[in-house]
Amino acid sequence: MRAGDARVMLQLLRGQPRRGSLAERLQAFYGPQAEHYDAFRERLLRGRADLMSRLDPAPGANLVELGAGTGRNLEYLGQRRATLGMVDLVDLCPALLEQARQRTHGMRNVRVIEADAARYRPHALVDAVYCSYSLSMMPEWQRTLENALDMLRPGGRLGVVDFYVSSADPPPGLVRHGPFTRWFWPRWFAHDGVHPSPAPLRLLRTLLPHHELTEHGAPLPYLPWLRAPYYVFVGRKP
Repeated sequence: MRAGDARVMLQLLRGQPRRGSLAERLQAFYGPQAEHYDAFRERLLRGRADLMSRLDPAPGANLVELGAGTGRNLEYLGQRRATLGMVDLVDLCPALLEQARQRTHGMRNVRVIEADAARYRPHALVDAVYCSYSLSMMPEWQRTLENALDMLRPGGRLGVVDFYVSSADPPPGLVRHGPFTRWFWPRWFAHDGVHPSPAPLRLLRTLLPHHELTEHGAPLPYLPWLRAPYYVFVGRKP
């Protein structure tokens, strides 16, 4: 095991603190592992490249990422990133945002903003909003989704990739997880402040009936026989 992985694993074993504000809990949890965050989670947080490809922002498009962390997702756009309008990377965790500032240093069309995703508003409507493995960590995830829709222009796209579990009786055509999966993963992830559930995806499909959705399973680093369910969703605002 690499030294950086060991540091991350130690924090995962310790878990996210239960006391303090959300910002304080995130800082205490991610601060010691921020430098190694991307290298470890590159093998866990699957579907992010797919999400950015499906968002397909046009040249000049303005984007907002809510729960942006280190800003890694922006790199999945490659050279297209330089053709965008303004990109706001919004997060509550200072340690992760410092990594984002280092990553985007010199990018004049990128702003790194410390703010609550449920309440942050850009100066004007934007073309795309996306959340990558962040909704499941937000106590006010429903308000965050409503906020995301409010800041989108008509025809704009909302994209989400995240862990989840299905409901016991999902709509036809969607994946149905068994009782053990629905029991196990919420308990596994809760230790680290992640709360996968069927509710966010259910609300996304209700708010944005015109959407693309795929459902998958991601192997865990050092535990490849375990596969954590995740989805990739991109919907268009009417």
